[in-house]
Amino acid sequence: MTVRRDFKDPARCRPDLVIGREEPFAQAREQLVRGGSVLLHGPAGIGKSTVLRALAAENAGGAPTVLRCSATESESHLPFLALADLFGLVLERVCGALPAAQRTALESALTGRGESTLQRDGLALRLAVLSTLRALAAEGPVLVVADDLQWLDSASAELLGFAARRLGDAPVQMLCAVRTEGTEGQEYDRHLRACPPDTRVVRLGPFSRTQVSALLDHRGYTGLSRTTVRDIHRTSDGNPLFALELGRALAESPARPRPGEPLPVPTSLRALVLSRLEMLSDDARRTLLVASAGARPTPALLHAAGRDHAEEETAQAAALGLLATDPEEPGLRFAHPLISAALYAEAPAHERRAAHAALSTAASDPIERARHLALATTGTDPEVAARLAEAAALARDRGAPSVAASLGLLAARRTPAETADGAPGPDERRLQAAEDAITAGEADLARDIAREVLTRATVPAERVRAWMVVIEAAGQALGEVDAVFPQVLADAGDDPRLLALVHYQLAWREIVVDGDFDKARREAAHAADLAARGADRRTELMALAFQSSTETLMGHPDAPATIKRALREPQDPYVACHHNGAGMARFRWLLMSDQLPEARKGITGLLREARRRGMVESEVHFLRFLADTELRSGHCGRALDLARESLRLARDSGTGEGASAMLASLAEACGGDVERALALAREAADHAEVDGDQMYLSRALAAFGHAQSVAGDAAGAVRSLRRVRELEQGMGITDPARGRWHGDLAEALVRIGEPGEAQELINLTRVHALRLDRAGVLAVLDRAEALVRAARGEHEAARKQLASAQDRLGRLGYGLEEARAAFALARLRARLPGAAPGHAPYDEAARLFRRCRALPWLRQVDAAVAAGPVEPETVSASASAALDGLASMERQVASLVMEGATNREIAARLFISVKTVEATLTRVYRKLGIRSRVDIVRLTAGRRTK
Repeated sequence: MTVRRDFKDPARCRPDLVIGREEPFAQAREQLVRGGSVLLHGPAGIGKSTVLRALAAENAGGAPTVLRCSATESESHLPFLALADLFGLVLERVCGALPAAQRTALESALTGRGESTLQRDGLALRLAVLSTLRALAAEGPVLVVADDLQWLDSASAELLGFAARRLGDAPVQMLCAVRTEGTEGQEYDRHLRACPPDTRVVRLGPFSRTQVSALLDHRGYTGLSRTTVRDIHRTSDGNPLFALELGRALAESPARPRPGEPLPVPTSLRALVLSRLEMLSDDARRTLLVASAGARPTPALLHAAGRDHAEEETAQAAALGLLATDPEEPGLRFAHPLISAALYAEAPAHERRAAHAALSTAASDPIERARHLALATTGTDPEVAARLAEAAALARDRGAPSVAASLGLLAARRTPAETADGAPGPDERRLQAAEDAITAGEADLARDIAREVLTRATVPAERVRAWMVVIEAAGQALGEVDAVFPQVLADAGDDPRLLALVHYQLAWREIVVDGDFDKARREAAHAADLAARGADRRTELMALAFQSSTETLMGHPDAPATIKRALREPQDPYVACHHNGAGMARFRWLLMSDQLPEARKGITGLLREARRRGMVESEVHFLRFLADTELRSGHCGRALDLARESLRLARDSGTGEGASAMLASLAEACGGDVERALALAREAADHAEVDGDQMYLSRALAAFGHAQSVAGDAAGAVRSLRRVRELEQGMGITDPARGRWHGDLAEALVRIGEPGEAQELINLTRVHALRLDRAGVLAVLDRAEALVRAARGEHEAARKQLASAQDRLGRLGYGLEEARAAFALARLRARLPGAAPGHAPYDEAARLFRRCRALPWLRQVDAAVAAGPVEPETVSASASAALDGLASMERQVASLVMEGATNREIAARLFISVKTVEATLTRVYRKLGIRSRVDIVRLTAGRRTK
């Protein structure tokens, strides 16, 4: 879809901004750039016309002649109408180039004068269309833009097809769009006859939930919750036109539907299906209403609900295209979710209640029966509320927290304000629903419920519980709820159980907002003590898990003992598989302690359990951590798939987006696209900056620095990673296994000619790595130190250190780091006298990178091979004396210039960017008092020029 960022006029659009169509747009653009033709296809409302207009606007500048036509259904019976649209304005330009018979035939067809028709003078007219296009093409490229090809009159379609098949090498391109309704849209085949043989077919499919959300935001419908956007996506089935109409109706409606209620379907969309519904008999329409109210309707369910003639009536609906038929599928499925929504929205309230009443006894699943019972009744009813609460508990146990939240809200609405002794009140049930919504990743719904409860709740426990939901819903943006903490502390009073909840959240605030790990550790320990006094084992376990994770990252000596405390019995099933629970703390310890197989086993089990319970936020983070484990193990392809899955789920649910973008950046830099890695790292840093999250800001910048390093921007990597160093020092993080950025920074420092600073960093980091027994970090530091030694000319010592580092990294299971060490060793050997030419020195590195599927690194190997062997420095005595005052990197660059290497060749040989070469040369010129690289070459002969 093409949309504009103009919230004052959402009905208009900008042709240069394509939302949700980047991939098909790029495919079509590539085809047009090559000189080919394009046929866009997809169902009504899918965005064909807007993509076509954007492509036409982009390509019109390259074609002196643009011919356009746009057919409609009401005009499709008029012969030659599309031909008149295409040629009406250019006929005078080319008529002189046409033979008389062709000119007469074409003029007759376009104007309606004379007696020539396609039937009576068909050959002359066909040739006239072909000759016209060739005559226009002789003046320059021609672009034919035809929208709604399905409504093209048959005469025009036949003539265009005749010409298109015979244009040959003439520079005529066609850009067409056609409506297709099938899932695969194979009915476009017959329309290809109106297009040239080289036409590329591009299908526009439904939008994802994230794309629907972006489209609604750009159109100005920004007040919609994620839950509502999810419902819009489901009801529209990803159709952007339908989604926009639903979003507009909701934005203009004074009252939004409550959770669990269907979306209001605007008149504009009802009209698309109601005409067919009016062709149904009354009984068939009632049967379809029951089907639309059911979650998984089948003929058997309809019979049980009292629809005795369900087969005949659903067959009638299928014949009208309202139901999709599939002999392999026993259930009934509406041809589009919008049909079901419109049918339900159009039905009177009493008919809806009757349908739900019938289903409340017919449905076999207790959850479904309870839901239908609630929707069949009005007002409060303790018995109905109790059944709904039981159904919510069952849904929770089944791992469907979103369903549990919806049922819990229904239970709250049916619960009387005054309940019997011991029975939960309406607000207690609302709070349970809010907590289920948090588990399901529906933070906006949870926050709205909690805020509603806070407007009237007076019981301290209920108020604190509601405040906890508000804080949880803020995610990483804890700075936005700073004002909540004084209020919730006042509500908690001196109750240790309630205070434990508050201090647990304060621990998170200290680490996220202030970046103070030590204070966060103390808050977590205090929360654990309070929870133990209040006999709240769940909060105690969560606090201990948090304390142990913080101590691990700090390199605190108490970390192992705290982890053991967090893992003692009795355990809580919820905490056991929570992304901030004890299992996660143990996984983090294993990962940082180089125990990759055990870490993978642990995180895989946690991910499986989180999925079973429907814990969306935990699933997002566990996918991310599993991706991290695979990345460290050198399984870059697997890591990339997992990281992308985590990011998709994070964006859909609105939880953990920054953290998932950070890990996806690392995975892209190692196994995918480096430009994508840079963009994702910027996105992660932006999320952290907006949220005020110091902890993830450092992680995002570390990912950015890594991507810059892989991209060859050593200077940029140094800037980013120096800031990471400052942030972590301020937070009190001393364990180098937390982010493992130290090796990247040291190597980047060597590349920009700062080996002294690199050695200082290595020495300091090694002290902490030795204290904490971080073998993997120590091996990477040795790899970086070897590069420092090589820069100082200590080639043999560097070679031995690199070989040792490679061997240790391989034994620890760090496949990608092992390959990087092999690559560094190959580059060093290529510089030594007698180095083998070609690919031979790099065979081992290439093999290891291929095993890891580390595509960006393989491209670096290819660049190094293409650059050829680097000859050892052989310069005259006067040149050597002149170079003595230069830094190591400056000497290397100057020496290669003396050999006649270009900046690009120097960049490839030294594994740095062209920008870094240019900056280094500027420093060389300044230090040597010269002006150009020609002056450097003269130094070789000992002729220094001022």
